[in-house]
Amino acid sequence: MFRKALAAAALVGCMIVGAGTAARAQDYQLNVNTALTQQDPIYKGLEAFRDGVAKRTDGKVEIRLFPSSQLGKDEDVLEQARAGANVAVLVDPGRLAVFVKDLGVLGGPYLAKGYDQYRKITQSELFAGWASDLDKSAGLKILSFNWWQGQRNLVTQNAVTMPADLSGVRMRTPGAPVWMETIKAMGATPTPMGWTEVYPALQQNAIDAAEAQDTAVYGAKLFEVAKHLTKTGHIGLLTGLVTSSQWFDSLPEDLQKIVMEEALAAGDVASHGTEDAISKVDDEMKAAGMSIDEIDVTPFKEATAGVYETLGYGELKKQVDAVLSGK
Repeated sequence: MFRKALAAAALVGCMIVGAGTAARAQDYQLNVNTALTQQDPIYKGLEAFRDGVAKRTDGKVEIRLFPSSQLGKDEDVLEQARAGANVAVLVDPGRLAVFVKDLGVLGGPYLAKGYDQYRKITQSELFAGWASDLDKSAGLKILSFNWWQGQRNLVTQNAVTMPADLSGVRMRTPGAPVWMETIKAMGATPTPMGWTEVYPALQQNAIDAAEAQDTAVYGAKLFEVAKHLTKTGHIGLLTGLVTSSQWFDSLPEDLQKIVMEEALAAGDVASHGTEDAISKVDDEMKAAGMSIDEIDVTPFKEATAGVYETLGYGELKKQVDAVLSGK
């Protein structure tokens, strides 16, 4: 009887140890979702993040990557993160503005020029305050927000030179208010839908147009179902790697530091890769028959200037301008 009791106690002990080990392994595993494909330069940055974290943590933190929205839409993954799941998503500021409105200004039209200016904003005290608010109010932790995906341009069936050319055009865009208002101000009818749905929607004429950065247009092969890419550059798409505050806080401080540092370094890798890839993908889309059109964007700048006031970002835009000017 004594031997049986001892054996049972030993078995329970093993189960407890095993359960504890499994819990720790799960705590240190992060599943990263992105709507982009493996061919996108941003994905190469995610691979650098995965490999850098594995190396510096001696494998204690495992990063697993899920391209093409394999874990679901960005909004769904954000909700999983808020619930404490060990997930992260590469997400635009418009979607985060649902939780912290000020973050939405980063998706405003013609806010800044190029990656360096956008990165400067996200390394400022102004941005740090927004990130802190997101952590406290929504349970979402920004690991880094320097993942530059390029300027967003128009993808249409007909040539576009001015806002009037977009009248009545149903244009896919993310559903965040700043995106919707920008597309509306440009003259089109904003039509929210998931990125993976855009190709068949254009093919079946469920929408007339889309807007996106060139590398994403190429990765999704939209050049097969649309004739024109017009270089409006209306929104600079800087995205962030966002995870669960609960998951992040479960890491020891030394691992937290490593994850944050590697996320920032990988964002730079991804962003410079994007800059290098744009001319290459443009050439390939031209070869496939798509017209890449350069236009005077002044009419679009003028048409969208009021978006900041419409959304209540007028004063905040002045603060961002001050950060960029170094004041």
